[in-house]
Amino acid sequence: MYFNKINIWFLFSLLVSIFVAIPIVTVFTSFFEDTSNYYQILKDTFLFEYIFNSLILLVGVLVLTFFIGTSTAYLVSFYKFPLSNFFKWALILSFAVPPYIYAYSLTAFFENYGTLYSILKNVFGEANYNQSIPKFDGLIGAVLSLSFSLFAYVYILSRASFQYQSQNLIDLGRNLGFSKMKSFYSLILPAARPAIVAGLSLVAMETLAEFGAVDFFSINTLTTGIYNSWITFDDLAFSNRISFFLLLFIFAVFILENLSRKKARYHSSTKGGFKQKEKIQLSGAKAFYAFSFCFVVFFLSFLFPLSQMLYWTLKFPENLFDIPVITLTLNTLYLVSLSSLVLITFSLISNYGNRVSKNKTLNALSTLSISGYAIPGVILAVAFITFIAWFDDNVVKALGFLSVKKIFIGSILGLVLVYFIRFYSLAFNGIKSGYEKINISVDESSYLLGYSKKKTFMNIHIPFLRKSLLFVGILISLEIIRELPITLILRPFNFETFATTAYISASEDLLEAAAVPSLFLILIASFFIMLTSKYILRDNEQ
Repeated sequence: MYFNKINIWFLFSLLVSIFVAIPIVTVFTSFFEDTSNYYQILKDTFLFEYIFNSLILLVGVLVLTFFIGTSTAYLVSFYKFPLSNFFKWALILSFAVPPYIYAYSLTAFFENYGTLYSILKNVFGEANYNQSIPKFDGLIGAVLSLSFSLFAYVYILSRASFQYQSQNLIDLGRNLGFSKMKSFYSLILPAARPAIVAGLSLVAMETLAEFGAVDFFSINTLTTGIYNSWITFDDLAFSNRISFFLLLFIFAVFILENLSRKKARYHSSTKGGFKQKEKIQLSGAKAFYAFSFCFVVFFLSFLFPLSQMLYWTLKFPENLFDIPVITLTLNTLYLVSLSSLVLITFSLISNYGNRVSKNKTLNALSTLSISGYAIPGVILAVAFITFIAWFDDNVVKALGFLSVKKIFIGSILGLVLVYFIRFYSLAFNGIKSGYEKINISVDESSYLLGYSKKKTFMNIHIPFLRKSLLFVGILISLEIIRELPITLILRPFNFETFATTAYISASEDLLEAAAVPSLFLILIASFFIMLTSKYILRDNEQ
């Protein structure tokens, strides 16, 4: 009886879930492997510094993104002021600027004889301005770079929560005699807590996973330790051991968040149901302050890095001809299109397999597999190499076959497979949200009409999910364009993207050469964000 329930849809979903969960299991099992003497040396010297820097970076970014994200979301959700509708979507353009590119811009602008120096010299004449120009490097530079690149996670989710808060909640604050500020802190902000915490959780994961910006600022964190222990000291086992510590960090974030809201209640207790809120029209000084704050955030998060990259490109036009722009574009689009196709196809079939099988074990395994997005790209890359090496030595060679390492490591196939693991959560959950809108009675009616499961899937589900599939495809494309450590570690020889080209130039202290690939990356990412903005900012406004 149980065997009859096992069908092709169940088996397919099961295999996909197991495959995506492999790196997570690999990291934990590799913790007990023997490492070189480098582990003992590092444990006695810099390991504490790795952990301390990661913690300081995490706290600094969380505080700043919370302030920027919730403040801007509150202003555009509750008030009308000049260009408020423009800022509503323009603020999400910060997603187009990865932290490592923001770090390049920050350094290029404030460094000795940098852009700011040139501006002051042209305006006020020759002088020693370098002594007065602040330097944003080290942890401060990393916190700023990450915060202005990642605050949009908090902004989008907070704004979505603010947008659907009832007018009854605002009226309650007025009836209690609360000022607007007290209503915000006492009523509006607590009601939006789940969304804000979700946004901060994403920021925390991205911060702990960040490699490009912290490496550029020469900050020793767990992520750079993983990369250096493998690349510099050729100790793959120790890379996995540090990965284990970093995963504990990430899991601790989720545990603390769940414990903190264990007994909290967030549903609205106001009577009368939902009432569409009315935005307050600001005028005079208040309108100016609201506009100024949003404009400063928009300028610092998007216009500043964009203009810095554009400035370097115009100042050194020869770099535009030295860099193979067409090749980099084709390589980037090739990875984007291939990975998106694979991710959408497998995630779509897996979702349908979960839907028709209704198996609790499969659902639990699917939940584990989609946690891959919480794992930093550098960990996934190292875990993938570890697993392939183990599989090649213990299975392939034991069966008498030739080595398969070259097929998976340093190849497009390996890149696509790790992209699949990294972004499977985005694809799976994006399609799942669309599937939840299809009532199960639709499937039952289809079966009564004589449709098979395959025909139901092809003729009913896929047409209904077209918009969800497009949205997921664009989100995946945006992530792959920005992804650095996975591409850097697993790419084939002499295969570069805009992200890796910018990183290599910056690591050689050639920021002006990094400007061209960075500029193209920002422009392409901005294009994809513009395509998704109507989905991300969907609301009830007329």
